[in-house]
Amino acid sequence: MKQTYIIHEHHPRLLLFFAGWGADETPFKTYRPERSDFMVCYDYRTLDFDKSGLDEYKTVNIVGWSMGVWAASQVVPQLSLPIADSIAINGTPYPIDEHLGIPPVIFRGTLDGLTGASLHKFLRRMCADGTAFRAFLQITPQRPLEELRDELAEIEKMYKRLLPATFHWQQAVVGSNDRIIPPANQLQAWEASGTPARQTEDAHYQEELFRHYLQELWTSN
Repeated sequence: MKQTYIIHEHHPRLLLFFAGWGADETPFKTYRPERSDFMVCYDYRTLDFDKSGLDEYKTVNIVGWSMGVWAASQVVPQLSLPIADSIAINGTPYPIDEHLGIPPVIFRGTLDGLTGASLHKFLRRMCADGTAFRAFLQITPQRPLEELRDELAEIEKMYKRLLPATFHWQQAVVGSNDRIIPPANQLQAWEASGTPARQTEDAHYQEELFRHYLQELWTSN
C-alpha cells in the first residue's frame, strides 16, 4: 500500500482516506480539509501499512471509497487509532461477492479482459455522464496498466485468503447511479452489518461527493 500526505502540517487531527482500485493521489490532491492533515492511501497489491507518525494525532477520521472500503476494513482494526468518524462511500467490506459487492464473474471479467481500452470504458462507467468523465480525464491517476492488473489479482487472492473484516463503519453513502458496485448489493451489505446507509443520486465517482467528504464536512466541524 502507498500512503501520500496531501496535507502534513502536524495538525492534531488526520483525515485518512482509502481510495479505490487503480487510484493514486492525483484526483484528490486539491481537497483541503480545514485544521486537519490529510493522507491518501492506494495501491492494494499489499495491505502493508506504515503507522509511523500517526501516534501524534488526537483524532483520526476515516473515509473509504470503492475498493478502499475493503482495504480500510482490513487495515484499520490493526492500527489502534483514535477514530472519531468513519464513512464508506460506494463500496463494501465484501468487494467480490454475488450479493454484497461486485459479482465474482464481473470482477474476474474485468481482470481477465483488462486493456487500455477496457480501462477507459471502466472509467467512463464510473462517472455520471460525458461532462463528468471529461473532467475526470484531467485528473486521472498516473499508474501503469500492468500495475493495475497486478493490483486486481492481488485483491482477489487476499480477499479469498483473509478472514472477514471486523471494522464497523459508522455510516455509509450509496449512490443509486453507481455502475461499478451494484447499489442493491451495497445496501444489503450495510443492512447486514447494521451500518446506517444514506442513498444519493450519485455515480460511483462523483466529484461533489469527494468535495463534501474530503473537504467541506471537516471544514464545518
